[in-house]
Amino acid sequence: MKNVLIVLILWTVFGCRHKEGQNENAKTNENPGEVNPVKERFAKMEAEALKEPYIGIFSEEGDSNNLFQIRSTGVSTLPIQQAAEIFLRNLSASQVERTTFTVDDEEWRKWCNVDNGIYDRQGVSLKELTDDQKKKAFGLIQESLSAKGLQLSKDIMKTDQTLKELNNGSLDYDEELYFLTIMGKPSSTEPWGWQLDGHHLVINYFILRDQVVMSPVFMGGEPIITTSGKYKGNTIFQDEQNMGLALMQSLGPVNQKEATITRFKTGNNNLAEANKDNLTLNYEGIPVSKFSDEQRQKLLDLIYLYISNIREGHDKVKMREVMENIDDTWFSWVGDTSENAVFYYRIHSPVVLIEFDHQRVVGVPNADDGKPSRNHIHTVVRTPNGNDYGKDLLRQHKERHHHN
Repeated sequence: MKNVLIVLILWTVFGCRHKEGQNENAKTNENPGEVNPVKERFAKMEAEALKEPYIGIFSEEGDSNNLFQIRSTGVSTLPIQQAAEIFLRNLSASQVERTTFTVDDEEWRKWCNVDNGIYDRQGVSLKELTDDQKKKAFGLIQESLSAKGLQLSKDIMKTDQTLKELNNGSLDYDEELYFLTIMGKPSSTEPWGWQLDGHHLVINYFILRDQVVMSPVFMGGEPIITTSGKYKGNTIFQDEQNMGLALMQSLGPVNQKEATITRFKTGNNNLAEANKDNLTLNYEGIPVSKFSDEQRQKLLDLIYLYISNIREGHDKVKMREVMENIDDTWFSWVGDTSENAVFYYRIHSPVVLIEFDHQRVVGVPNADDGKPSRNHIHTVVRTPNGNDYGKDLLRQHKERHHHN
């Protein structure tokens, strides 16, 4: 099973979507009349995925159906609602039409981490907005994320500008080709949400009253450390990398062996990226119940590194959920454990799935030797057992109210 998963990732690392119509800012192919076989292949992958209704990520054994309940968190989401309303009020009529969808639209599932040369995105891009509209867009993102999460998002966008510079100004890359969509109507009582979609940065953000589900979240980047150009010195994902390695090194030989799926890191290993909403993923590696108190705390600190990208208050709500399921959490590893190792790790619990992966070089010219690199990283955060995009909360809300 382990080897099968590793092979499969070579086919699943990229997924993307294809739109029947392009808006003017998404036409990044320099030869738009030419057929792009890569784009067509990924479009087919998305179409196949969307033939299946959303189910979610489950293990073969399954988990409780009562993991997620509609309940008050005591943490207001009013600032997010108000920021979304301001953002929408400042768009033109045609921009609003392109940006707004129903709360249960399949647009939620049409996200992709690849560059704009491979697929087209819905909504409005930051690039097409006026300075004032852009300020309102970032106002929504700022109210929804922590200061750390906002800064990381901006730093990821900077890496796309670096790729543009390294690729002779290619239109496939740009620090402002990130697209916003709003699902549902911003409300204090009804479900709604928003999505930010672009290269190496995808945030799905669902809100029901004062509850928030921020997943799936894809955050990645290449180059990880920028050594030239406009954003020279920009550096991302060092804590996620170093704290993950430190945790693995702390386990000791016996537990390291149990945690390790394979010591050979030869390709890309993430399993839960785009088009993988309905994924059967079993728990692998070592159960956290075997960790010492110190190791358990290292794991919780690592989990919080990802959870803390959400706004203050809701980070604590999610961490309480994580703590309630900590004894049913597993940690797994692919790769070496030396100081300069390239590796993949997965944290898998009934309520959160986190993946970190050193990837092969793709965008930096003349740097691809076919091996995974510390200069290209993908991370994924999911809510398994049916609550990505807040789907389980949305289902419960519809059952309780007058929705058909």
